[in-house]
Amino acid sequence: MINTDSVLHGFTDLKNLDDLGPIVLNQAKGIYVYDQNGKKYLDANSGLWNSVVGFDHPRMIEVAKKQYEKFSGYHSFFGRISEPAVRLADKLIEISPFSRGKVFFTNSGSEANDTTVKLLWFINRRKGKPQRRKIITRINSYHGVTAVSASMTGKPYNSEFGLPLDGFIHSACPHYWKFGHEGESEEAFTKRMGEDLENIIQKEGPDSIAGFFAEPVMGAGGVIPPSQGYFDLVQKILKKYDIPFIADEVICGFGRTGNLWGSQTYNIQPDIVIASKCITSGFFPLGAVILGERMTQQMMDASYEAEEFFHGFTAGGHPVGCALALEAIDIIINEKMIENVRRLEPIFMGGLKKFEELDHIGEARGVGLMGALEMVQDKKSKKSFDGSISIGERVANKCIENGLICRPLGPSIVLCPPFITSDDEMEIIFDTLDKTLKKVFSEVKSLI
Repeated sequence: MINTDSVLHGFTDLKNLDDLGPIVLNQAKGIYVYDQNGKKYLDANSGLWNSVVGFDHPRMIEVAKKQYEKFSGYHSFFGRISEPAVRLADKLIEISPFSRGKVFFTNSGSEANDTTVKLLWFINRRKGKPQRRKIITRINSYHGVTAVSASMTGKPYNSEFGLPLDGFIHSACPHYWKFGHEGESEEAFTKRMGEDLENIIQKEGPDSIAGFFAEPVMGAGGVIPPSQGYFDLVQKILKKYDIPFIADEVICGFGRTGNLWGSQTYNIQPDIVIASKCITSGFFPLGAVILGERMTQQMMDASYEAEEFFHGFTAGGHPVGCALALEAIDIIINEKMIENVRRLEPIFMGGLKKFEELDHIGEARGVGLMGALEMVQDKKSKKSFDGSISIGERVANKCIENGLICRPLGPSIVLCPPFITSDDEMEIIFDTLDKTLKKVFSEVKSLI
């Protein structure tokens, strides 16, 4: 057995971990991972949303080998850059919502969001509007873990770090099932969400807002699709005040919603796109800031005046990561991965919706191959389980025992299976989850 005492785990209940111990994985095949004892788990979370072409795709392994042999690593500073990074930038512009633009490489989605905030501040300072620094996101959104991207993230746990920083503002969460008022139509709810955003802009002052960031579907917030018409209204408001729209496609990008971009699914025309996770299908850390034509021109004007953009990461645009990204994008597009997402979507969503028959499932929601089950103590009132019950953790831990990896997010269980998932594997996911939910709900009856 491997000694795991030296590891400090992220986003983990460390006290509970001391009791249960970590699962040490050392092998993977297809959509399955194996621990050091040989136990097999179906990973219905694609690693962390990202391992969409499977954990051992032969084309990805071969590309990594070849690139390491040819040119193993380099930076993208001082006008020097690897050939795979150049080709990837061209490819990202080609498949992006933009006809022209530029790409800045990072190592993660957190870094890409952080970079974009600095980029907006840089542009506005050089335009003579240094006061235009405030960033608007949404309550329950997730944009990363750096001090800046955590400030953008609309989660209460960031208060443990004394965040958010000043100037980071969170508008209302467009989750109609949870936050809609009694008797309020979805149309009226969406209108209220728009009014909330516009009230914030007017209160803070339009000329103080640098940008609005939004995930097409809130991922780590619990897979929350927007209410009907939400993004159409939001975009009208942002255009009215000339506020850039930044689409955080870290989770939604490269096919998760059934389109190449989540922006396509919801008719979003962003000024900037943030990409990561699926860009390499989990084979290498890589993120990207994709600038549309308008923001590219503003960035270049600012950079010419300042003579530099004083920002970058040593491994940003790493040649191996970029070569893997090119291959992953080709596999996703040309091996018809997105078509399989669309084919599986009705099976996936149908399987989730069936759980609404259970007494403690309040809502089944999702799009494409990303979905969630919200668990409640009482369906009629939508009352949540007491936090002491840790209902999400209970279900996820029991699923692990049964050989299924899913993710607890508060009172929700999240599923985002790989794009290569078969019909039979989808059946295994739902059969295991059904058995697990019924077992856990039976066990907690005495606690409520």
